[in-house]
Formats: sequence, C-alpha cells, structure tokens
Amino acid sequence: MLRRLIAILVALLTPAAALAEPRDTFARIDAIDRASLVMTVEAGIVPRDLGARIARALDQVAADAAKPGAERPDDYLRIEPLITAVAGPDATRMHSGRSRQDIIPTVLKLDQRDRLLDLAEALDKTRAALLTVAEREADTIIPAYTNGVQAQPTTLGHSLLGYAAVLARDADRLRESWARVNLSPLGAAALGTSSFPVDRVRLAGLLGFDAPVENSYDAGQLAPMDLGLELTGLSANLATTAGSFAQDLYAQYHQTRPWILLREGALTGPSSIMPQKRNPVALYGLRMKASDVVGAAQAFVIMAHNVESGMPDYKRNQAEPPGRTISEAAETCRRWTRVLDGLVIDRDRAADEVAADYSTTTELADTLQREADVPFRLGHHFASELVGYGRSHDLRPADLPFAEVKRIYAEAAAGTGLKPDLPLDEARFRAALSARGMIDAAKGLGGPQPAEVRRMLEAARTRLAADRTWLADRRTALAAASGQLEAAFAALTQVP
Repeated sequence: MLRRLIAILVALLTPAAALAEPRDTFARIDAIDRASLVMTVEAGIVPRDLGARIARALDQVAADAAKPGAERPDDYLRIEPLITAVAGPDATRMHSGRSRQDIIPTVLKLDQRDRLLDLAEALDKTRAALLTVAEREADTIIPAYTNGVQAQPTTLGHSLLGYAAVLARDADRLRESWARVNLSPLGAAALGTSSFPVDRVRLAGLLGFDAPVENSYDAGQLAPMDLGLELTGLSANLATTAGSFAQDLYAQYHQTRPWILLREGALTGPSSIMPQKRNPVALYGLRMKASDVVGAAQAFVIMAHNVESGMPDYKRNQAEPPGRTISEAAETCRRWTRVLDGLVIDRDRAADEVAADYSTTTELADTLQREADVPFRLGHHFASELVGYGRSHDLRPADLPFAEVKRIYAEAAAGTGLKPDLPLDEARFRAALSARGMIDAAKGLGGPQPAEVRRMLEAARTRLAADRTWLADRRTALAAASGQLEAAFAALTQVP
C-alpha cells in the first residue's frame, strides 16, 4: 500500500510539461505489457509466481533499452523474444487474449492523446496571446475588408477577438475529440475478443483511458480510421484559420506604408541583395507550417478512403500519421504565438487608412434612417453618390464640401416625395462619417463598440481559464493512472 501511495504521489508531482512529451513506441508497448501483466495476474490467467518472473523480465528489457545507443524495437513481435529470453516461453501467457490488432491501435491512441494535450496547451497559449493584444489594442481603429476591399472600420481588438472565438471553437472540438480518443482498444484481440476472462475495463483504467471502446470490431478495425480523420480534420481546421490570419497580415506587407508589421530581429530576415527589405520570416513560417498541416490531413483522407476495414493503410506505416499531424498543428500554434508577441502597430497609420476611404458611409445611411426617417435605400443611394463624387475629385470623406453634400442629397431625393434639404447639419454629418462615430454607434451583440469588446474579452478570458483547468485535470488524471499502474506492477514482484 505504501509503495502504491508513493508511486501515485510521484506521478502527481511530475511537471505537466514532462507528461505532455510524446514517448516512443517501445515505451508505449512496455506500458501496455505492464498493464496486461497486472490484469492477467489479477484475472488468474497468469499464475502469480510466473507474473513476478515476467515483471522482472519486463524491467530488465526496459532497462536494457534505456542504455545509450540501445535498440528500442517498435513492434511487439520483436519485443516478445527479448522478454522470453529472460523469463522463458511461459512469459507469452501475458499475451493471452491480445493481438497486434489491438496493441497497435492502443499504441496509436496513447501517442495521439499525448499529442492532443500538447496541442491543447499550444492552442491555449495562442488564445492567450490573441487576448493580450486584443486588450492592448481594444480601441485601435483599423480597416476591415470583405471581398478584398475595405468595407467598414472596426478595432484591432474586435478583429482579434474574432480569431480568438474561432480558436475557442477549436478548443471545443479538441475536448470533444478527447472523449473519443481516450477510449481503450486493448483486450479486443484480433477483432472478436477471446475465450480468456480479459478485464477490458481494468486494462483501460491502468493505462489512463476513461473506458474501453465497446465494440471489439470497431476498436481495432474501424476507430483508427474515423478517429484519424477526426484528428487530422481538427488540425486542418485550426491550420486553415492560422493561414487566414497570416494572409491578413501579408496584405499589409504589400503596402509602402503598412500599419501592422513584425518587430525587426528574430522575426524578420534580410535580403541577400536588396538592403531595404525586412522579410517577414516568422509570418511565412507560420503560413507554411499551416499548409503542411492541411496537406497532411488531405494525405490521410486519401490513404484511408476506398480500402477494406482492417487494412494497414490507415493504421500504420503512413508518411504522415494523425499523431504527427496533431504535433504539426501544435507547432503552428507556437509559431502563431510568436507572431502575435512580435506585432508592431502604427495606430495613426491605421486610422489614416480608414480616413482615406469611404468605409463609414453605411453609418451615414443608417443615421439618416434612425434620426430623420429617411428610407434606408434612399440613404444608401445618397451615400453611394457621395462616394462617387468624392473619389472622382480625389477627396477624403472629411474634405467633402458641405454645399456639394447638400446638392447631392437634393438630387438623390428628387422624385421621392421627400424634402430636398439634407436633414443633418454639418457637424452631425461629419460625425456620422467618422470611424470613431460609427464604431461607438454600434449597438448589436458582438459589435466593435467598447462596451461589447470589454464584455467579449472578459468572457474569452473566463472560457480560456476553464479550458486550462480542463487540460490540467486531464494531465493529473493520466499521472494518477501512471502511478497506479506502476504501483500495481511493482506489487507483482512481491511474491507471497
């Protein structure tokens, strides 16, 4: 009992970052063997004295494999001879009710869940970085685009909170995937279990799974395919959003006077011939890694489709297995976080870009309807005519002569039955056309107005805190299961 308690405490005190590190296939098969030995001894499949001998053999094989330069086989059929060389042929009784058909999917899931938690950690850090910049730039007015054309002003805080909302959905999808990933295939044997009294629930608990995959055919022959598609799809979804963010920033690098750049230094690189260039190395590194993830996800779809169930195409030997794609998605998040930490914002330049175009004219039409009962379509037509006049005379909205504004309104109102006089004085007209006025006038849920940005920021922080708690709880549970397995295995060596 004391040995078991000590093992559990050691596991619980192990740093979470260490627990998240992916282990190799040899170590995962070793954990599976230890859980199988504990269960088969408890179930009476393996006599206790033989169990003690096998336990010592497993310790010896693991110790040998841990030596510098030692081989660490990644196939159970290459590991078993190492065990029998120490404990004799009776050691194979540990394999009762097992097959590589359930060992391999279990190895995959042990790998995938570690990588999934690593992705959760990286994703949460990116979300935190987004929220940090969003809070700092909550009132920074920027142009927003639709169809690649400046559409309306918003704030950088509002825009980044939009990306944070997408990543929060990715976190939701990750947690939902975890519930399906953290189910154990072990004990399903080839596909129909066996005549041995294998306790699949016990095996699942010893390895930190929440429960077994119930249907034994599904466990080894179907779940690796659909869960592979789910995990690579989750990764590709996140990477596609990262690519969109990178492209948003790239648009500014096309300009001679960008309002958003990367801090010069580690995030940028020089040209070998053009002294003026500061290449956004971190930005295209983010985009390229995101593309790697999307490509790997599509590769898995191609490998998995149109094959019979139970084939190795989607279970092993892929150039880009789902676990690796998950890790590439985590690296995408880490690169995204570095970009966010290195953003340099020129607030005056951003505001000037908004002021140079007519993206506030929607609010002019809205103001005419709200305050003067002018039908929206008439207000829209007037605003459109105003834009045409201003652009044809190379004028900014703030520079439109008010006399011309009144003339254009009178022409737009002709034949509508409305009075030809513009129902706004000059001060109100100019306020309606200002970016600050348009943003502050917004009233809708989730809009860029300061009160809504503050509310969404607080909600996002609360949600992120809950997700970080979820991650810590999962790692604590895995550490506790590891401690319990270690304690139960150590007890086998204590022959009565």
